[in-house]
Amino acid sequence: MDAIRQLIDLSSQMHLEPAEDIGCPQLPTRKKEAVFISHAVMPGGKTLPMLKTLLTSACERNCYYCPFRAGRDFRRATFKPDELARTFMALHKAGMAQGMFLSSGVVNGGIHTQDQLIKTAEILRYKMGFRGYLHLKVMPGSERTQVERSMQLADRVSVNLEAPNTKRLQLLAPGKEFIEELLEPLRWIDEIRRTQSPSINWNGRWPSTSTQFVVGAVGESDLELLSTTEFLYSQVHLKRAYYSKFNPVADTPLENHLPESPLREHRLYQSSFLLRDYGFSLEELPFDQSGQLPRQLDPKLAWAHMNLAEKPVEINSASREELLHIPGLGPKSADAILTYRRQGQRVQVQDLSDLQKIGVNPTRAAPFILLNGKRPAYQLSLW
Repeated sequence: MDAIRQLIDLSSQMHLEPAEDIGCPQLPTRKKEAVFISHAVMPGGKTLPMLKTLLTSACERNCYYCPFRAGRDFRRATFKPDELARTFMALHKAGMAQGMFLSSGVVNGGIHTQDQLIKTAEILRYKMGFRGYLHLKVMPGSERTQVERSMQLADRVSVNLEAPNTKRLQLLAPGKEFIEELLEPLRWIDEIRRTQSPSINWNGRWPSTSTQFVVGAVGESDLELLSTTEFLYSQVHLKRAYYSKFNPVADTPLENHLPESPLREHRLYQSSFLLRDYGFSLEELPFDQSGQLPRQLDPKLAWAHMNLAEKPVEINSASREELLHIPGLGPKSADAILTYRRQGQRVQVQDLSDLQKIGVNPTRAAPFILLNGKRPAYQLSLW
């Protein structure tokens, strides 16, 4: 089997990982492009063609949801580190791939597998001179020194928690240890970033960190998922949490479970951003008594209906945190309003057209704001 055939075999199974830095499933491959190239959306909106692959699809772990689980009957594919590095560089030089997301099944333990991932990255960085984007997965069971070395080579490192706590992980992936194998490496990453200089890293910077949850396979609530998410943002300075809706895979213990709704995945992303970027606390999110978010309503809009409908926010005196709680206003809009107000003591937002002039769309905000003490006139939405 040649290298390209192996990439096709691997990429045909890699459907669990969402694309980089966006809150939606992986973007579809463009026509006339190889099936193993995905298009990741990076910070700032730039699209990056990326090779998204495994070092091997063989795995000794028995995760109940995973297509690569031990004992499942399908054709496996494996690269040696130098073979994968050469294959990627051929794609890179041909203009097909500008970055790589590299993970692996676990073979001969997490320590051995992480060594193979590190070796691949070292060949790319120091033997082949690759200077582009590289995302390395940290395997369960990796040692602290391996985590540190991975950080020195990558632009992003990730540890997939898969579940929000020990109880749920035992139902999803009973061979893994939530604290020791998964959460502890995320703590190491944060400690290394806080206490060591990145000067010896390939680009002089520490990589960002992400994790992923499998949503809807084992009965976890949105509250459980977002409680862990809030902890990761505040305590280990996670850059991004990904939510991958469960889809049953044949010949796995969960093959008869129903797939999770894409809408639930979407609401989790929206809420995650409220925690990370909008100053919301976990207690402010609109969970019902069972710990679930509303499905048919944006969580920020649901919060506003409960808290701002009768107590609208005065745009001309609101703090940045208060502005960020208003539907339709994000960090850029809040900053634009604050900049406008700082132009002079008499400069105030008089009507909705003033917001439009500074680049703020007031459509969603209008029902929840005051302008000089008065509710602005606006047209009610039909939807």
